[in-house]
Amino acid sequence: MLATLPLLRKTPFPALTRRRIDTLQINLGYRCNQRCLHCHVNAGPTRTEAMDGDTIDQVIAFLDANPGVRSLDLTGGAPELNPHFRRLVMAARSRDCKVIDRCNLTILGEPGQETLADFLAEHAVEVVASLPCYLEDNVNAQRGKGVFEASIAGLRKLNALGYGQPGNALRLNLVYNPQGASLPPPQANLEADYKRHLDAHFGVVFNQLFTLANMPIQRFGSTLLSKGQFNTYMDLLQTAHRDDNLDDVMCRSQLSVDWQGRLYDCDFNQMLGLGIDTADGRALHLRDITAAALEGGAIRVAGHCYGCTAGQGSSCGGALA
Repeated sequence: MLATLPLLRKTPFPALTRRRIDTLQINLGYRCNQRCLHCHVNAGPTRTEAMDGDTIDQVIAFLDANPGVRSLDLTGGAPELNPHFRRLVMAARSRDCKVIDRCNLTILGEPGQETLADFLAEHAVEVVASLPCYLEDNVNAQRGKGVFEASIAGLRKLNALGYGQPGNALRLNLVYNPQGASLPPPQANLEADYKRHLDAHFGVVFNQLFTLANMPIQRFGSTLLSKGQFNTYMDLLQTAHRDDNLDDVMCRSQLSVDWQGRLYDCDFNQMLGLGIDTADGRALHLRDITAAALEGGAIRVAGHCYGCTAGQGSSCGGALA
């Protein structure tokens, strides 16, 4: 699938250079207990790729050698299914690094994960949780039958531990993705709708809503192709591009690491195999480089990058504008 998606559109994406890296985003593997239509990773229950213990040790060594990297952003798949997840969290927190867990919420109710929520709270892990809509039918259509109910149960479990509660330092942020080939609505307005509905109907509270555009790669890209919507969606992203968003795109200060320790400018490039390579074309590995040596380097860009600069912009931290 990677080779079949026509990512380069009519106008090349503007050139970008890397700034000082302060965040390491680690993909711990592609195994997940869900199989969502919008997933840009093509994750699912049958995937077996997972970061091993030696590579986890290399991540920890990188944190030690690069004290300017103060945030560890853990993703997957479901990152919590990696057997080394908790060891990595504890190592990062003992080094006073902020840790973000990109959680699908339903994992909190899976067999063997009964103590996960307590573990996250104990180590003050920030939870960024996917909830692509506040309406049950829409979530289940996008993520599978019963996912909404399980997600609400997960949110209530986190709320009971203090996550998202006023005056509590445990942060709980939610992530919205559009249902199809459209841009997210204004983030502030949608956040207000989420908060009003979830509180009124389920007694659920949270800190912020992040709106993310769907990336035209992997499973979502395949869906666009099957519906004959790929070129139309790419044209939408390019037409809605705003130069103002270029200054704050996440690849400027974030380094993406795959389950084998190879380096990328972002998680989306990782899924497309667009790595950070050496001068002789060799894939750069976490053990090969320092954050300072990467500063000022060129970022690999292609047509999918318009997904981050279209409209209000889109990043792992939500809208840019």
